[in-house]
Amino acid sequence: MKRIQASKPTGLLRFTLIVCALIVAALGVRSGIAADEGPKATVVFDHAIPNVPGKSMKGILVEYGPGVASVGHTHPRSAFIYATVLEGAIRTSVNDGPAVIYKAGQNFPEFPGDRHTLDENASKTEPAKLLAVFVVDSDEKELLTPLKK
Repeated sequence: MKRIQASKPTGLLRFTLIVCALIVAALGVRSGIAADEGPKATVVFDHAIPNVPGKSMKGILVEYGPGVASVGHTHPRSAFIYATVLEGAIRTSVNDGPAVIYKAGQNFPEFPGDRHTLDENASKTEPAKLLAVFVVDSDEKELLTPLKK
């Protein structure tokens, strides 16, 4: 039986495949790092409440990638929050209570002084979105403060 030797183009192809595999592996690691950064929060509205001097209503769209979690945190003491899950499912625990999963269409309140000890996408494979509506002091700029470890 005659042995077939790899030609230079085959060697180049092998080299190219190895380089591509390394790039894919590096991008996979990079996306894992990005997931550790937490959810993306976007202010979608910020309006003073005309009949409640000093108070504003702020809408925050929170987008969680698969498996993404936010750090434990609090919100301003002046904030009352009503959150609605728009897509996917969110697992949350407030004030060291039991973890609860809220699915798309479900909503829940958060009261002034509440502490989030768990706040994450309940899925490792699907994204999730949440709209958090804050009623808060108008001059409040920081809407999330990480818990000290």
